[in-house]
Amino acid sequence: MDKNEYKKLVKKHTPKENKMKNALISFVSGGLLGIIGLGLCDLFKLFGFSNSHAIILMLFVLIFFSCLFTCLGFFDNWMSYCKCGLIVPITGFAHSVCSAILDYKKDGMITGIGSNTFKLAGSVILYGIISSFIFVLIRVIIYG
Repeated sequence: MDKNEYKKLVKKHTPKENKMKNALISFVSGGLLGIIGLGLCDLFKLFGFSNSHAIILMLFVLIFFSCLFTCLGFFDNWMSYCKCGLIVPITGFAHSVCSAILDYKKDGMITGIGSNTFKLAGSVILYGIISSFIFVLIRVIIYG
């Protein structure tokens, strides 16, 4: 079997995904997460916290629960269903760090957890810092 025949065979048996359905699920689940975050901010403001402190507390709660649900083992199922609705926000970042810790804890504190914690999240941090630097340079050049 040559490469072309193999590619045709793989394409024939690869399940088709409904991109419109996935986009709608991601949109709705991301929107629900945004509503939950906004509700948490409003709740913290009711307890007398300033807007900036309420935002920090809301982020803390979302990170805490995404890590807790990852450790309990059912956040993966939510991630596979909601896709970018949960992957793109801070919950996805917390999930990737927590998953790496759980996967490599058997290898020890240094060679397991220490060297693998930011395996996936490290690229997000790296390119976030690089793009931030580039955007700041552009802003300084344009606005002085």
